[in-house]
Amino acid sequence: MSDTLSYKDAGVDIDAGEALVEEIKPLARSTDRPGTLSGLGGFGALFDLKAAGFNDPVLVAGTDGVGTKLKVAIAAQRHDTVGIDLVAMCVNDLVVQGAEPLFFLDYYATGKLLVEEGRAIIGGIAEGCRRAGCALIGGETAEMPGMYGDGDYDLAGFAVGAVERDRLLRNDSVRPGDVVLGLASDGIHSNGYSLVRKIVERSGLSYDDPAPFESSKSLGAALLAPTRIYVKSCLAALKTGGITGLAHITGGGLWENIPRVLPDDCATRLDAASWGIPPVFRWLAEVGGVPPREMARTFNCGIGMVVLCAPDQAEAVSRVLTDSGETVLRLGLVEARDAEGPAVLIDGLDAAWHG
Repeated sequence: MSDTLSYKDAGVDIDAGEALVEEIKPLARSTDRPGTLSGLGGFGALFDLKAAGFNDPVLVAGTDGVGTKLKVAIAAQRHDTVGIDLVAMCVNDLVVQGAEPLFFLDYYATGKLLVEEGRAIIGGIAEGCRRAGCALIGGETAEMPGMYGDGDYDLAGFAVGAVERDRLLRNDSVRPGDVVLGLASDGIHSNGYSLVRKIVERSGLSYDDPAPFESSKSLGAALLAPTRIYVKSCLAALKTGGITGLAHITGGGLWENIPRVLPDDCATRLDAASWGIPPVFRWLAEVGGVPPREMARTFNCGIGMVVLCAPDQAEAVSRVLTDSGETVLRLGLVEARDAEGPAVLIDGLDAAWHG
């Protein structure tokens, strides 16, 4: 007669999963907001839009992940900030529609569940939710031996927000003459890390070495600076009534993301000298031999959110954003677009990188 087998023998530890749920329940409760109706542990999570204060809401949903930035976190053994990245990548995509993020759910998958590591990851998710003002109301933790390599894990997130129907941001509000503002990023955010890891490999540095561009931090810590969450500042600025468009600058940079909020007859003309290229991007470009245009279509290069606003409201919008803690830069203007012309023009790009 053969020996008996258990699920744990196959590599899945139910006790560890239950222990993690108990560890993260207080983290989830710390994100409660008006509208939250249920805690973790049920088959589904409930949210009450009326209790959240909406009258005629349109729901806005988004999902995203952290990408290969997770490989840096795993190599550097730093897991407490990638959860912030996960939330940021989702909720920043909601606010550009004018929506207030309401709730968030996460998917955390790993080959072997380590309770302390899982708590650090989900602690970061809870911190991201607090920064965005949304509730962590559910999620899934999957332990899948054989699916992931030793030490590997993956994260995905799903966020839902709402906006009153008459306040939904649409690209038909953008007009020639609108002012283009940029909100500074907190580093690389969560795009381009496949290239980042190749450049680190070329540099010969380890993630424990001091960062050449920020010597007070290790290279791993500097590269893992979490994605900035622009939700509260942008929601405050939207109340001025002067914002005509918002663009979250993710993969594809300014060239690929600004056109997503422009009508077909409009383009933006930006001055690359209007913002300084942060040291981390200069280091990546130098060590990797990456030309300016490739940098600008891979990374945010210092601008994490673009704000389009009516010219007579630009000062008021800038003031609210600044008072909310943002570094606001005036990048350029919206202009009429030629039928065959590009939607984004960046003047002085090469000079800005080599100056």
